[in-house]
Amino acid sequence: MGRLVQLIYVSSASHLLDEQALRAILESSVRHNTPQAVTGMLLYANGAFMQVLEGDEAAVAETMSRIRADPRHHSIYELCAGPVAAREFGTWSMGFRALTPADAATWPGYAQFFERGFTASALTGAPGLAVEMLKTFGDKNGK
Repeated sequence: MGRLVQLIYVSSASHLLDEQALRAILESSVRHNTPQAVTGMLLYANGAFMQVLEGDEAAVAETMSRIRADPRHHSIYELCAGPVAAREFGTWSMGFRALTPADAATWPGYAQFFERGFTASALTGAPGLAVEMLKTFGDKNGK
């Protein structure tokens, strides 16, 4: 196995996605990530995605190539990428949470992301905030 890396990106959905479309994305992620030992967490809010991927550097790069080619989203922006000593999201082949207005009421500090989605401008320079949100909602995911 090569170097262990973590990559976090945000993107915009090509259109608002319903529960069935989101489930299809999750199923595809699990199907592709499991054999390559890529783990992570995907958040969806108001037409925007934020995702963390962890795994072997080559496997994460291949996963990102597949993600960049997916027509369901655009404006993909990498917030941070680099080597890590250990996985922070190793529990799931891909954890997932679609955030709702009820979540915004519970976590008012993240309210801007529920209203406007995950934007590169709001998260650039703050990868710690991105990791914090991914962990917060990953812990609540129950997977």
